[in-house]
Amino acid sequence: MENRFESTPIEYLKGVGPLRGEVLKTELGVFTFGDLLNHFPFRYIDRSKFYLAAELKEDMSFVQLKGKITEIHEVGEGRSKRLTGTFTDPSGSVDLVWFKHIKWIKETISINKLCILFGKPTVFNRAFNMVHPEVEYFETQTVALGLQPIYNLTEKLRSHRLDSKSISKLIIALLQYNTYHIDDVLPEYIQGKYQLQSRDVAYQMIHAPKSNAEISEGQRRFKFEELFFLNLKISGLKNKRKRDVTGFVFHKIDYLFNTFYASHLPFDLTNAQKKVLKEIRADMATGKQMNRLLQGDVGSGKTIVALLSMLIALDNGTQTAIMAPTEILANQHFENISNLVSGLGLRVELLTSTTKKAKKTKILEHLLNGQIDIMIGTHALIEKDVVFKNPGLVIIDEQHRFGVEQRAKLWNKHSTPPHVLVMTATPIPRTLSMTIYGDLDVSKIDQIPEGRIEIKTVHRFETKRRELFSFLKQEIDQGRQVYYVYPLIAESEKLDYQNLLDGYHTLKHEFPEPMYTMGMIHGKMKAKDKEIVMSAFSRGELNMLVSTTVIEVGVNVTNASVMVIENSERFGLTQLHQLRGRVGRGPYQSYCILLSSLKLGAIARKRLEALIETTDGFEIANLDLKLRGPGDVLGTQQSGLLDLKVSDLVKDEALLIKTRHETDALIQEDPLLKLPKNSRLLNWLEKQKRLKGDWGGIS
Repeated sequence: MENRFESTPIEYLKGVGPLRGEVLKTELGVFTFGDLLNHFPFRYIDRSKFYLAAELKEDMSFVQLKGKITEIHEVGEGRSKRLTGTFTDPSGSVDLVWFKHIKWIKETISINKLCILFGKPTVFNRAFNMVHPEVEYFETQTVALGLQPIYNLTEKLRSHRLDSKSISKLIIALLQYNTYHIDDVLPEYIQGKYQLQSRDVAYQMIHAPKSNAEISEGQRRFKFEELFFLNLKISGLKNKRKRDVTGFVFHKIDYLFNTFYASHLPFDLTNAQKKVLKEIRADMATGKQMNRLLQGDVGSGKTIVALLSMLIALDNGTQTAIMAPTEILANQHFENISNLVSGLGLRVELLTSTTKKAKKTKILEHLLNGQIDIMIGTHALIEKDVVFKNPGLVIIDEQHRFGVEQRAKLWNKHSTPPHVLVMTATPIPRTLSMTIYGDLDVSKIDQIPEGRIEIKTVHRFETKRRELFSFLKQEIDQGRQVYYVYPLIAESEKLDYQNLLDGYHTLKHEFPEPMYTMGMIHGKMKAKDKEIVMSAFSRGELNMLVSTTVIEVGVNVTNASVMVIENSERFGLTQLHQLRGRVGRGPYQSYCILLSSLKLGAIARKRLEALIETTDGFEIANLDLKLRGPGDVLGTQQSGLLDLKVSDLVKDEALLIKTRHETDALIQEDPLLKLPKNSRLLNWLEKQKRLKGDWGGIS
């Protein structure tokens, strides 16, 4: 039964009412008493120390002083109207100014009355001043002179006189409410095992702390709870699928796999590839549907592992498919796989949006009657009329490019779902793979095949452009090709587009036709036109490709030896690493040249230095997560899945791992949460059913 106190509508709290209640709902998502308690402070200010006016310094944060406001004046007209005043204490004075809520503030100020002034000191006209300081008089003081919580606000909240202090007052009133009662959601045995505070005590520690130790203890409780329930959902989903979803049993390793392995394998497998293949073979023999994420850095050999997995499925009498996000990648897979399996008697077909109608009709007919063994395609594979006779394994390349529903369409057409292997060349930090892809089994190829030449990465300031052009001409004269990339950031798309065009014309001047050939692609072009230019570069018809970041991950131009990145300080680390991975795919020494302006911020410098120091994508991904946070690393579409209020995936990694082990063990013992000791968890999950969010779709 739901706690009535926590579910009480927020407008019933004294000091809120309908108008403020509506603002709290729209601005903070606070609908109930419980929601307000879960609006946590993002920092704290120590209000126990008083300063003198003479002790103020420019670099100080928020400070408080004790003295009197000796004068106050309303100055200016219309929008320039403001309230100014003077605060004095025994050591000196501070100028005061308010630009908003002037009438209300003027009514609350008492001249020459002892008060506490709280604000951030700044210097204006060689004198210290405070803009919009808080003023409290001793006889009406409501803020405890200790650690004051500071809450996130919006301008609309402030316009309804809901500043951080007001939010704090409302929460303190809640904590002192005569019906204050908080149900605990964590089982007693887990609270005891990890020495966690009860929920009601933890709220007091976070919103009305007596010490920094109390803040830490309260935060630890809610961090554990947040990560525990995140992991409980993931552990439950993973267990449910393994328990309930049957799959093909591939028990044979037969002619196709053995013949290819013995006679067609283009290079010896690395130990990492062998390990991953073993994990995939074990999955496909269990009788449960495989759902595995295969991570592999650029050039690690994921395609061969995928092909060997397909050969196992074919040896067991089923069909296989690969879905790629673009026509270029689908074509590349088609050509590579057709060449690799030549002589094995397999039929490989390609289906994209540009496949001619007559050919498509024939392909669909042969797919349905089982004549096609390996079907390769783009989104065209998920159209309603594309039906396999007996699909046993579906491989999705660059899986982050497909929505959950799109992927599901591939296997929902059949009573026995095919095994699913999703691949990505984007290294994913451990904490993100545990959460975003936590209900998938994860395999990682973390070795590069022997003999591959490491890409040389260098940083050059834009003042060295002349030397760079000379170097590019040398590479082109030796028969190599060059990528030249410009940044594209949504907020400045027009400016970036202009920079690309200006850069293209400069390069055309430096590399004139017919001696040099050049193409350009960018996001404003039609997909078909981009494909034409990219294909021409792939065939070696262009010396240089000038582009924004639309260069596709996975495109394999073995003759391209140089990647130049303009304004490299504007890119994220993982994006820089992905761009670097477009070169170094052939037998030639390759280079990644990071051009930047002379003015480099500390974080940008750290990014560029990290890229020069290491080519390990997983190491880079972890550093990128630390520098940018999960929201930026994942992008807006995925980041909402991790709407964490108190925990931090980087700082709280140890706690994340601890809670995952706990939930895995718990679900293993009690998958349906029927044991009495887990009744609180079952109640919590039942309550979540009314909330939005399809966790079943994370894959």
